[in-house]
Amino acid sequence: MKNIIPMLGVATLMMASCQGGTAKKTQTKIDSTIVTNATASPDSIRCYQYIKNRDTATLSLKTADNKVAGTLGYNLYEKDKNAGTIAGIVKGDTIIANYTFQSEGKTSIREVAFLKKGDQLAEGFGDVQEVKGETKFKDLNKLKFDESMTFNKIDCK
Repeated sequence: MKNIIPMLGVATLMMASCQGGTAKKTQTKIDSTIVTNATASPDSIRCYQYIKNRDTATLSLKTADNKVAGTLGYNLYEKDKNAGTIAGIVKGDTIIANYTFQSEGKTSIREVAFLKKGDQLAEGFGDVQEVKGETKFKDLNKLKFDESMTFNKIDCK
């Protein structure tokens, strides 16, 4: 299936080259659409943002197979700003990842979870515990995705 789209684009381009200028302009638009759609894959980077009152957070994710990696940053009003990277797995419509970040000059690792709902990601919250210097959820099955922090899909910058 992946090979059919580019081959159709090439075949159409060759047929259009035998026709007048209008057909060539139309074909150029079609070819650019085919190339754009062919390169837009599930492995592309997706960006999300949370904004509520004075709180903001940004998330960018690259997914390959069932693995996810990216960046995450929180700028919550009257709290320390933190930013770092996430790496984890995708299980169905849920992302479970480790968030490695800098805050107050210290590196920390905290487990994060997101539930995909259309073009949104709802962050999950639950009881946590310290395990080997990392903050982990006590029970992933008891996470609450109550939409208190929902990230909306945005264009990546």
